[in-house]
Amino acid sequence: MGKSRVKRNVKSKAGKVVWISLILCFFIFVVVGTWAYLRFNKPNVRIELQKEQSFLFIHTEATFNQVLNTLTQEKYLQDVKSFEWMADKMNYGSHIKPGKYLLKDGMSNRELLTMLRAGRQTPTRIIFHNVRFKTDLALDVSSQIEADYNSILNLLDSDVYLGQYGFNSHTVTAMFIPNTYEFYWNTSADLFLERMHTEYKKFWNDNRLNKCTRIGMSQIEVSILASIIEEETQKNGEKPIMAGVYINRLNKGMPLQADPTVRFAFGDFSIKRILTKHLETDSPYNTYKYPGLPPGPICIPSIASIDAVLNYQRHDYLYFCAREDFSGYHNYARSLEQHNRNAQKYRKALSNAGIMH
Repeated sequence: MGKSRVKRNVKSKAGKVVWISLILCFFIFVVVGTWAYLRFNKPNVRIELQKEQSFLFIHTEATFNQVLNTLTQEKYLQDVKSFEWMADKMNYGSHIKPGKYLLKDGMSNRELLTMLRAGRQTPTRIIFHNVRFKTDLALDVSSQIEADYNSILNLLDSDVYLGQYGFNSHTVTAMFIPNTYEFYWNTSADLFLERMHTEYKKFWNDNRLNKCTRIGMSQIEVSILASIIEEETQKNGEKPIMAGVYINRLNKGMPLQADPTVRFAFGDFSIKRILTKHLETDSPYNTYKYPGLPPGPICIPSIASIDAVLNYQRHDYLYFCAREDFSGYHNYARSLEQHNRNAQKYRKALSNAGIMH
């Protein structure tokens, strides 16, 4: 009987040990599981309240340490160690993709790393507006994509490179059609220009090309004239009339004598009153000195200005001058005598307004 009782006690103790071990293992499993779950899924991205969202920029060929340094320096992570641990488990270091990534407050490590690992970046929207010089274009674009200012400007200045697209360093701005374009932030300079040439070919459809043929101008010549009109007036309804004036002058062999080309040649678009010293500027862009169209556009013209040239109004006007009421509209004239009277009224209005230059 004694031996039997001892055996039952031993079995009872062994059973308790097993149960305690199972309970302990379960407890450890729950603790570790909860710890791992929280590391994976609890909010870890912190964005300043006034921003609500921010962007992480990862450069081409960036290393994991560089990505981590950016996240740390910008104080985006509440728990850096948990992010490092999760990145290691997801092998992110071998799957780093450059780009512009939208960070939202409260993102978990899993959400953040899944987005970065898959390269789900947010596109950048580029809009060309009031661009006159290639330097302005390079500066504007380089502020919105990874390609830097010099890499973009070098291509815009390279006749050899631009030759593949049918442009040169003077005419290249004609390749840019004002619109809103989406790019991935990590776009290189050459891919940027390649994309813009693709958009250029889309814009110049059969309808527009047929109109070019009818008016006897090339696409680039249309853009050059459109750029002058763009600088002359913002009144879209007036643009076809103005285009007709310039085409009449070209057809008669008369110099264009367009004030905006003088401002471009002089390098100062703030000039309100063209003086003799401005007219003496020796530049192929000075259409008072040199006949015909200038070598290239003096700005990136709007679609409205391009279409105004393609659909220019047939009339017999040869001159125009800004109205003396500063409304932005113009007075048109068929003769030099009539034009001089209009010009005199405008000059008098400038003087009365104290505008001397």
